[in-house]
Amino acid sequence: MFGCSAPTVARPLGREPLVRQRQRRTFARLLGSLTLVAAAGFAGIGASAAPAAAGAPRPLGQIVPAPASVSAGGTAYTIGSGTRIRVAPGSPDAQRIGDYLAGVLRPSTGYTLPVTSAAGSDGIRLLLGSGDQGLGDEGYRLASGGGSLTVTANKPAGLFHGVQTLRQLLPAAVEKRTKQTGPWKIAGGTITDSPRYAYRGAMIDVSRHFFSVDQVKRYIDQLALYKINELHLHLSDDQGWRIAVDSWPRLATYGGQTQVGGGKGGYYTKADYQAIIAYASSRYLEVVPEIDTPGHTNAALASYAELNCNGVAPPLYTGTNVGFSSLCVPKDVTYKFLDDVVREVAALTPGRYVHIGGDEAHSTSHADYVSFMDKAQPVVGKYGKTVMAWHQIAGATPVKGAVAQYWGTLGNETDVAAAAQAGTRLVMSPANHAYLDMKYDAKSPLGTSWAGYVDVDKSYAWDPDTFIVGVPAKAVLGVEAPIWSETLTNSSQIEYMAFPRLQGIAEIGWSPAATHDWASYKTRLAQQGPRMTALGINFYRSPVVPWV
Repeated sequence: MFGCSAPTVARPLGREPLVRQRQRRTFARLLGSLTLVAAAGFAGIGASAAPAAAGAPRPLGQIVPAPASVSAGGTAYTIGSGTRIRVAPGSPDAQRIGDYLAGVLRPSTGYTLPVTSAAGSDGIRLLLGSGDQGLGDEGYRLASGGGSLTVTANKPAGLFHGVQTLRQLLPAAVEKRTKQTGPWKIAGGTITDSPRYAYRGAMIDVSRHFFSVDQVKRYIDQLALYKINELHLHLSDDQGWRIAVDSWPRLATYGGQTQVGGGKGGYYTKADYQAIIAYASSRYLEVVPEIDTPGHTNAALASYAELNCNGVAPPLYTGTNVGFSSLCVPKDVTYKFLDDVVREVAALTPGRYVHIGGDEAHSTSHADYVSFMDKAQPVVGKYGKTVMAWHQIAGATPVKGAVAQYWGTLGNETDVAAAAQAGTRLVMSPANHAYLDMKYDAKSPLGTSWAGYVDVDKSYAWDPDTFIVGVPAKAVLGVEAPIWSETLTNSSQIEYMAFPRLQGIAEIGWSPAATHDWASYKTRLAQQGPRMTALGINFYRSPVVPWV
């Protein structure tokens, strides 16, 4: 029987606490930091975090995420007043990326940096068509020498990622919006780089607290610098519905009017949502919309009485408990609602995925949960999208091609392992490593701690391929760093919790496993401090990082 009268489940803020926490995995470093430098060619990757000598270029390996291959040597390239940005002729994408790069460099250098498609062997050259299939769709090659700096890629996304590497190779002052003193040098040599995983995501919860289009755009820009390519928007929950749906208008106008603590709330019009998608696309991020079901649905249930089993709409909710709400699984109107919402959201979303939630459905019986997922998943496929859901979907029957997002802490979930062995792909977001809303320590003024305290070293100390016992490495599609917003109300607070842990998840997602080494990573991360400061990012200065 559907559990409409199940009691509210009270728990600490955040996601569901587990009976016990998984002990931190320890694993031997594949190579000592000195061996890594010698074998992989990571010039300067294990060096001290002390600043380089005045005017000296940053070593090619001193970026985040760590590049796949570095061959250092030769004369540094210097950006000067006569530098041009040359782009692949006939390519609107290359032109846009060139304009983007010029927009980054002009304010701080004071140079005009014209963007041109005219041929030439000098300047900064952004070229498409590397001919190297090993680079894939997102890889790039950056070659720096005395007369030019050339970024080559097969696809525009790779070219854009190469530009992010170029940014990091320049002094941090290049990020400022006022004219700075150079010189603007990039060390000589070649970087050949491509990602470990296809999916490298970050999630922002706009349901518990609402964040404006401009606030989301700000986060997108910060994610792009570290080669994140997926933006997961948690658009609905008990506390607020954040996307306009024409066929069910009260979802947004009524269900979106509040948030945790009773604040104003808000929602995205379709134009707002499309503006976020367009901006994310310009930074080569794919948007993954999430409509959480069958639980986490009080905002919808409050908006439309017919979605409730008893036909009575509950009041809007501004607290932080979970597990008390559920769509009425036996009712036909539930699937009319779901079909309409997925149809409209899918039509607005050019990306591949629609996320249907599926976690913490404590007020839904197991039989009803399975029945709901059996009906909900084909709706996503009907509108041309791939199903994503939280890993509890493994307790039902994931459809072929489905992606389960793992947020547990133990790594011993046999149903998840069985689903992965049967073909379900996994995005890894273990809460005790990848959840950016976990407190750093007992003194943290923001965040929650139900999954434990997660300082920067712990967020970096895990391997997606081995975290869950019995999961084949080939089943791991990638990683994602979610940030839940029960305690977060503005961009400054998001940044304080996200940075510098976000960079670690980005490196786990992009860089080869052989580069995964805390001793060398923390020195590279330390050098990101001045860059984040120049960008105005309110980051946490963790004591485990030797900040520059």
